[in-house]
Amino acid sequence: MNYQHIENLLIRFRGQAVDLKTVSGGLYEGLISDVTNDYVTLKSKTVGAGDDLVIVLLHSIESIRPQTK
Repeated sequence: MNYQHIENLLIRFRGQAVDLKTVSGGLYEGLISDVTNDYVTLKSKTVGAGDDLVIVLLHSIESIRPQTK
């Protein structure tokens, strides 16, 4: 299956904070830092630590929601 539409949506939100839900039920939030045709990298802040990078494969994404301020 072609995931070009998901990739284009993520590129549109690059640098913005998003909530991302996977088909397995995982919930991720962070800034979109990198998008490829296979995965997206989210930069999330951890209290008391530095930035964490989370890599999510495009085929596992169920929904994407931009965070509002």
